[in-house]
Amino acid sequence: MTVPDVLHRARDTARELAWLFKGVMGENAYQTYLDHHERSHAGGDPMTEREFWRDRTDRQDANPEGRCC
Repeated sequence: MTVPDVLHRARDTARELAWLFKGVMGENAYQTYLDHHERSHAGGDPMTEREFWRDRTDRQDANPEGRCC
């Protein structure tokens, strides 16, 4: 395996780990919401990112569902 091949695989692995970490931490939740909203609620305006996170936090507080904290 050549050095460029190793670097390419390392870069791909780092991207996959970053994607996984963002998913676990919920960082991509707003983009997922926007994608869903575009598919399912055509014509309506989506929540702003600030509104989305406020709504998500309020829902989690109202329905704890096994969170650690």
